[in-house]
Amino acid sequence: MSIEKHPFQPFLPENARILFLGSFPPQPHRWCMPFYYPNWINDFWRIMGLIHFGDKEHFCVPGEKRFDEVAIRMFCTDAGLAFYDTATEVRRLKDNASDAFLEVVTPTDIPALLARIPECRTLVTTGEKASTIISQTFDCPIPSVGSYVNIVIPSVAKEPITFWRMPSTSRAYPLKLEEKADAYRQLFI
Repeated sequence: MSIEKHPFQPFLPENARILFLGSFPPQPHRWCMPFYYPNWINDFWRIMGLIHFGDKEHFCVPGEKRFDEVAIRMFCTDAGLAFYDTATEVRRLKDNASDAFLEVVTPTDIPALLARIPECRTLVTTGEKASTIISQTFDCPIPSVGSYVNIVIPSVAKEPITFWRMPSTSRAYPLKLEEKADAYRQLFI
């Protein structure tokens, strides 16, 4: 079984205040753009559109099944939103994107990412596997979905960093889009 390397570089705007961490991108044939949350049927960008613009279609290209990567990158840079994943290398145990069938070969060095974005004080995981990896990395409890715990990372900052566990943005996660948006909205209050 082959090892798959992460296809994207970390997206770390200088002003990043929030670092979103999923587990690992889906296979390239599922992408509608070469950026984070690239699967057309993943609701992450619809959630961001609903929260920030009152329109779940804000980042969708009209008449096409793809997201507007340029608009997304500009929005994330302006809003101080950073992205990467909790694994840099994985093995897919089945031919799909499910966390249940991802074996993490090399976890991401999260403290090294945070050192590159010194204003960041919020980590957000968008699924169970990512939350588990953060918990193991920092020896902290996994918050319940939609809540947070504070963690101290002495190599990065003296003050605590807030670790939020959000609902998965996959459509397989049994929660309505509006309810997911309500949970994510807490990050921006």
